[in-house]
Amino acid sequence: MAKKSMVNREVKRAKLVARDASKRAALKAVINDQERPMEERFKATLKLASLPRNGSAVRLHNRCQLTGRPHAYYRKLKLSRIMLRDLASFGQIPGMVKSSW
Repeated sequence: MAKKSMVNREVKRAKLVARDASKRAALKAVINDQERPMEERFKATLKLASLPRNGSAVRLHNRCQLTGRPHAYYRKLKLSRIMLRDLASFGQIPGMVKSSW
């Protein structure tokens, strides 16, 4: 089980990313537009740098929805390998059966 503070930090980052996504996209569009004057692009760069760092999508880290474990994460199920195995053993995941040969 991950520390509650780490899980809460990720939730906070996800909220910031959702809140600032449109601002960041607009500023990046201005920065990457070669048609605009250099001064305007530089001002957009400064505005982008003044936004909170945790609002960037790059800083998000995938975590298991049940335990908060950051490693061995299956994106499709949003679970770690340990919880995936436990739930599959108890028949909680439809269509998933334990392999044997």
